[in-house]
Amino acid sequence: MAPKAFVYIVRCADSTLYTGWTTDVERRVRTHNAGRGAQYTRRRMPVELLYLEPHPCRADAMRREAAIKRWPRKRKLALAQPSASRKPRRRK
Repeated sequence: MAPKAFVYIVRCADSTLYTGWTTDVERRVRTHNAGRGAQYTRRRMPVELLYLEPHPCRADAMRREAAIKRWPRKRKLALAQPSASRKPRRRK
């Protein structure tokens, strides 16, 4: 089954992060970079796609976006890193 929605994280020109959801990632990034996206990104163009996560429905994507938006920057950046570079945590 093909994903119907996506959660994404973009890095803005001032190095801040913006998290959103969409049904068409390429179109959404183009919209952000054209100054017609979210008000937050309009003042911080251009944006660069850092992370993309597929979801089977819009509702799931919207819930995940809301959760990620509450995370601190460090955790969002860790999510955007390739999994091969992540090191497993050691239990104490």
